[in-house]
Amino acid sequence: MTIELILMATKSNRAIKISQEHLLGIQDLSINDVNLILDESQKFIKLNQSKNKRLNVLNGKTQINLFFEPSTRTQSSFELAGKRLGADVMSMNMGNSAIKKGETLIDTAMTLNAMHPDIIVIRHQDSGACNLLSQKVNCAVLNAGDGRREHPTQALLDALTIINRKDKIQGLRIAICGDILHSRVARSNIYLLTMLGAEVNIVAPSNLMPKEIEKFGVNTFTDMKKGLKDCDIVMMLRLQNERMTNSFLSSNREYYEYYGLTPDKLDHAKQDAIIMHPGPMNRGIEIDTRLADDINKSVIKEQVELGVAVRMACLNIFCE
Repeated sequence: MTIELILMATKSNRAIKISQEHLLGIQDLSINDVNLILDESQKFIKLNQSKNKRLNVLNGKTQINLFFEPSTRTQSSFELAGKRLGADVMSMNMGNSAIKKGETLIDTAMTLNAMHPDIIVIRHQDSGACNLLSQKVNCAVLNAGDGRREHPTQALLDALTIINRKDKIQGLRIAICGDILHSRVARSNIYLLTMLGAEVNIVAPSNLMPKEIEKFGVNTFTDMKKGLKDCDIVMMLRLQNERMTNSFLSSNREYYEYYGLTPDKLDHAKQDAIIMHPGPMNRGIEIDTRLADDINKSVIKEQVELGVAVRMACLNIFCE
């Protein structure tokens, strides 16, 4: 598809309305909303692989990125996505902002709203912060991760990666392994993958497993080999040490022995199973380096690539 055709298709799709004004979480989206975002994302994959990666569909629009927590992949891909769509992108350094002087999130929102942005991307350490921001501004808000609650664009890019590798999600058996209790990535993926018809296995130590998680329609395992049995996808998670208020692990070595992804554990999944990780990875704790870098098994780099396409789609759809 040429850039001109992508541009025409993108302009025509902007007339298609998503049911939500903001992207605050997967739970708020309908199956039609999800399919719209994934279909739009597919168009940007080709564009991002071409020599001319720029479209001006958001020319004259202003995008503000507010990242209250450290980020590499999410922040850089949102910034790149906005620039490739032609938006004016401002990424605020929150470490040097008035937040350090005691300014509240509400006051920050009111200040930014006076500048008439068209879309705000926010990552915050507190669950629900993006919902609060959305009530105080007159533009779309995209959640780039809020506390333990949700990380919708990560789940969407994970779904796109799976579809591009397996041609479907419905009927697949997907294992999500690691620190489920503190992971917003796990929550968003559970909501999205079960919505799209996957069978989801949750694998974690009992003290890193949320209570009553079975009500979300997942299977739970504390034995990793049993949890990976006949799985099509193995999705590893980062240990969220910054959110752990108690001592959840006796040692990194013991965690790796029982819950780190190693070749002998992966042998219990299907032979053509693929490995995913949202990053950043703790090699030798969450995953064996050989598996992380296995070009036949690991799609971790592909997740990063498709993350730009998904975020371009989200900016294009939600930015009016």
